[in-house]
Amino acid sequence: MKGNLLYGIDDRPPLAEALALGFQHYLTMFGSTVAIPLLMADKLGMGDDPAAIGLLIGTMFFVSGITTLLQTTWGNRLPLIQGGTFSFLAPAFAICGMASLASVGWEVRMQHVQGAIILGALCEIVIGYSGIVARLLRFVGPITIAPTIALIGLALFKFGAPVAGTHWGLGGLTIGLIILFSQYMRRTHRAFELFPIMLAILIAWGCAGVLTAAGVFPAGHPAHVSLANVESAPLLRVPYPFQWGLPVFGGAALVGMLAGYLASIVESVGDYYACARLSGAPTPDAKVVSRGIGMEGVGCLIAGAFGTGNGTTSYSENIGAIGLTRVGSRRVVQLGAVIMLCLAVFGKFGALFTTIPQPIVGGMYCAMFGMITSVGLSNLQFVDLNSARNLFIVGFALFMGLSVPEYFASNPLNGGPTWLANIVNTLGNTGMAIGAVVALALDNTIPGTREERGLTSWSH
Repeated sequence: MKGNLLYGIDDRPPLAEALALGFQHYLTMFGSTVAIPLLMADKLGMGDDPAAIGLLIGTMFFVSGITTLLQTTWGNRLPLIQGGTFSFLAPAFAICGMASLASVGWEVRMQHVQGAIILGALCEIVIGYSGIVARLLRFVGPITIAPTIALIGLALFKFGAPVAGTHWGLGGLTIGLIILFSQYMRRTHRAFELFPIMLAILIAWGCAGVLTAAGVFPAGHPAHVSLANVESAPLLRVPYPFQWGLPVFGGAALVGMLAGYLASIVESVGDYYACARLSGAPTPDAKVVSRGIGMEGVGCLIAGAFGTGNGTTSYSENIGAIGLTRVGSRRVVQLGAVIMLCLAVFGKFGALFTTIPQPIVGGMYCAMFGMITSVGLSNLQFVDLNSARNLFIVGFALFMGLSVPEYFASNPLNGGPTWLANIVNTLGNTGMAIGAVVALALDNTIPGTREERGLTSWSH
C-alpha cells in the first residue's frame, strides 16, 4: 500500500503538521482510554470519588505515552499507540469481587489488581523475548490473519451504532463528516486528507456544546456536554509508581489475569500485521513480533507499577486512523505520545476530553473499526478464494469469533475451580482469540498446498 500513502513509516512530516497528526491519534484513542477507568471505577469502589477517577484517567494517559515511545523506539517500531485493553477487565473485575476484598477501600483492591498485572507482565516479557511467539509464526498464514484482524473490528460492533444511536443526530453527523472529509473531499484540500477524524470530532463536539448552552441538550441527555469533570480535576499532577500503595501478589489472581494476557497477545499480533500493511512497513517477521510482545510486557509492568488497574496493548483505533488518513509515519505517533505525556500532567485538559458526548465516540468507531475489518479481509487476496477449503475456514472462523462470545456472555462458566472459570470465560468472550484459534487449527490440519493457502505469495 506504499503508493497510496501520504507519509510512509520512515517519513518525517513537517513538525507542525506532524504534531497535529499526532494529536489526531490522541483523539482516536481517548474513548477507550477513558472508558476503561470509568468501567473499573464501580468495581474498585471509587464510583463516588470523581477526583480519584480523574487521577486514574490521567495515569492511563501518562502510561500510554511512556509505553508508546518505548514500543515505537525499541519494540516493534511500528506506528502503534499503546494503551489499556478491554481484555484485562474480566479478570480485574473477578479480583475486585473476591470475598476477601468485600469490605476494603478501593486502594486495597487496586493493589491486588496491580500485583496480578505485574506478575502477568513478567510472563509476557519471557514469552516475547524468548521467541516463543515467533516460533509459532511459521504456522500462521493469511487465512489465520484475515479473520483475526477482521474480528478486531467486527467484535467491537456494540461500541459503534448502539453508542452513536443514543443520539443519531450527533452520531450520524460524526459518521457523515468522517466519510465526507476522508473520501469525498480528500482531494479538495490537504486538511481534509490529513485530519478527517479530528475535524469531524471538533465540529460535532462544537455543535453539541452550542446546543447544550442553548438548553437543547439538558443534563442527562446523551449529547449533553458537562464540565463537571473539568471542574473537579486538579490543575497539575504528575503520576508516579505505587501511588496507590504497594502491590499485593496472589497466585489465583495471576492465573485469572493470564487469560487477559493471552487474549491481548493474540490481538496484538493481528494488529502488527494490520499496522504494517497500512503504514507501508514490511510484513512483521519473527524478530519484530518477539520484540513487540516483549515490549508490551515491559509496558504492562510499567502500567502495573503506576496503578492504572489495567495493562497495555496495541490500539486498534489508531490503525483505523492510519487507514483513513493514509499517514503511517512512526514520527507522527511518537509525537502523539509526547503530547499524551505533556497533557496528562495537566489534569483539567485531560478531563476536558471526557466531556465529548458518547454519540460522537460511537460515530468515530463506526468509521474506524469498519476500516480495520476491511484491512483484515484484504489479506485474502493472497489465497485461492475459489477453494472450498479456504472459504470454509475463513467463514467458520469469522462466524465462531462472533457467535461464541455471545454464548459466553449469556452462559458464563460457573462450575469448577474459579481460576479455570476465569480463564475459560475471558477467552470465550474474546472473539479475536476464538477466530485465531479456529483458523490456525483448521488451516494447519486440513490438507492444502502452499499456493492454495496463500503462503507462497504472502511470504514475498
